[in-house]
Amino acid sequence: MHIFNTKDTIASLPYKELIIAIKNMFIEQYTIPLRHIHPLDSQDSDASLLIMPAWQTDYLGVKHVLIYPNNAKRHQKQGLYSTYNLYDNDSGEPLAIMDGNVITCRRTAAASALAADYLARPDATKLLIVGAGNVAREIAYAYAAVRNIKQVQIWNPTHARAEALAQILVDDGFDAHAVTDLEEAVQNNDIVSCATLSNKPLILRRWVQPGTHIDLIGSFRPNMRESDSDLFEDTSVFIDTSEALIKSGDLLEAINDGKLKKENIIADLADLCNLRHVGRKNKEEITIFKAVGSAGEDLAAAILIYESQAKSL
Repeated sequence: MHIFNTKDTIASLPYKELIIAIKNMFIEQYTIPLRHIHPLDSQDSDASLLIMPAWQTDYLGVKHVLIYPNNAKRHQKQGLYSTYNLYDNDSGEPLAIMDGNVITCRRTAAASALAADYLARPDATKLLIVGAGNVAREIAYAYAAVRNIKQVQIWNPTHARAEALAQILVDDGFDAHAVTDLEEAVQNNDIVSCATLSNKPLILRRWVQPGTHIDLIGSFRPNMRESDSDLFEDTSVFIDTSEALIKSGDLLEAINDGKLKKENIIADLADLCNLRHVGRKNKEEITIFKAVGSAGEDLAAAILIYESQAKSL
């Protein structure tokens, strides 16, 4: 069994290839049971274990996520750690252990970019990133694989973190700037990608201009929100999988407020990848993509890592 550290994992997930791998996973047949969440008997009373399995003909994978929300104040450590185990699905032989944190961040950004390739305007060049955490750091690179991104703006509640991310992007060749006025930024960008842990609306419908693509990555729990309910009333709404309808506070609150009906959700990511829906229909359409993540995306990333690394082993 091979161990791929953080450096190996990053090197094996270039965005163009990862986006294609995720697209192919949505086209092919694979199985995703419901994820398991277990509270832990720990000195951190809020600690929990998340287990996310998925499999297809050749491979089976399991992501283990340990969530310790109080780590920052108790140990000055991050609050989430994850590993990914990949197996041969013909024999059950363990093949590899990988950095699950890297897989999660990169496949999340890649799935959003994959959706944007169907939903954002072809001539979109201006990207607003809302958030400055681990996933937000990946968004510009992922979107640059599907659109000609010429300008990146970053907004974050802590402005210093937005400035730090902007500098990283500048060092990598992006025209990137931190901004303080979120309303103005939403109004002036072609794509708005939110990757936060917010529990209150950040993006308001009245700010969004015709032709904008809104990508909502956070709100993967019922108590989390990145948008107001009005955002879903008169726009074209797409989701990654049906799981979003039971997990996302953005969708659940919009449904409760009467702004969204389940039957009005146009398509999911599998529909787009399999061309059962064409995606954006015109340049004035406002498209919304709401994702909560999929173990199938993790599996696609893990297979890409293993098969690319196996060639050099």
